[in-house]
Amino acid sequence: MARTLRIIGAVVLWIVVVVCLAAAIVPHFLDARYYRGPVSDHFDGERFFNPDGDDDTVSVGRSGGVVARYVFGNDGRPAWPDHVAVAEAKPPARVDGERMLVTWIGHSSVLVQTAGLNILTDPVWSDTAGPFGVGPRRVAAPGVRFADLPKIDLILVSHDHYDHMDLATLKRLWQRDRPAIVTSLGNDSVIGAAGVLAQARDWGGAVAVRPGVDVIVNRGHHWDSRWFADRNRALWSSFIVKLPSGGNLFFAGDTGAGDLKWADKAASYGPIRLALIPIGAFRFAAGQMASGSHIGPVDAVEVYRRLGAARAIGVHWGTFRLSYEARDTPPRMLGLAQACTGQSGFATVPIGVTVSVPTYAPPPSRAAMSRDALLHCLDARGGGALR
Repeated sequence: MARTLRIIGAVVLWIVVVVCLAAAIVPHFLDARYYRGPVSDHFDGERFFNPDGDDDTVSVGRSGGVVARYVFGNDGRPAWPDHVAVAEAKPPARVDGERMLVTWIGHSSVLVQTAGLNILTDPVWSDTAGPFGVGPRRVAAPGVRFADLPKIDLILVSHDHYDHMDLATLKRLWQRDRPAIVTSLGNDSVIGAAGVLAQARDWGGAVAVRPGVDVIVNRGHHWDSRWFADRNRALWSSFIVKLPSGGNLFFAGDTGAGDLKWADKAASYGPIRLALIPIGAFRFAAGQMASGSHIGPVDAVEVYRRLGAARAIGVHWGTFRLSYEARDTPPRMLGLAQACTGQSGFATVPIGVTVSVPTYAPPPSRAAMSRDALLHCLDARGGGALR
């Protein structure tokens, strides 16, 4: 009996030793230097940061309780469907001239066809958003089957989170089409590990795609990590695609509000025909209207106003369950926020349904509405009851 107890004790001791060694070694092993360069107002020589303040930065320890409640489903969140039926578009091979066709693939993946270019934003065709096939599982299939995708010319990758940077999808697209892939600093190293070539720029940097078409990498308010330990080793961004005529394309990527000056900067590059703005994954507690790194409809309508965009499509919702709110809360709340602010032209579209976007026309003058006033209006219209 004593011998058995000694064996059990030894085994337990070795387990404790292994766990402690793993805790000490693995995070450093998983850390990586994706970028080396000069110190700037958003890079300290080791890691990137938000120059308008890192209100979204939380430690694993502080967020552990939230994550645990989410994983085990005991956070009181409303139910999501396991599966949502979607249409499957078959886009044309090309769209020339000023005409623009747009198909929401799901989450932040959007196919934009215009000026003879096929543009994809943050393409994700995998079933899960996480490492090794583990992570949130999509409830809506991609709105275009991969086999039905036209030849892709340009891909925008906003940052390295798994629901935005899907290396398996990027590799398939690279092997098939050899598209130009534009991203922000450090992400080219992550993408390059999959054997895929990407061009990385700092905020304000540009990539010439073809005569009359340039991609400008613009600031956002977010963070990045593939493995926790490598947090903020690569940069996050939004993008402006300057087009020859008809107005520009803006893609916000994944962002919190921050100081919102990044939206003002995007507007300075010229009239925006279409803006792709996130509206989901903003609630991590009952009643929350935004998180540090994600905007919801309340802040999205202010982004839209600051951009001066003629039209906008709400993305980053309804595909992967990443937060607390019900699946249909983001579009419902967006409709109420539009009514409160008197705006128009900012809506959602069904996954897999191709829509035509008119050329840029100056939108009606939009007076700013304080966030407190907008929240009060939403409550009056029943928005506060949306879970």
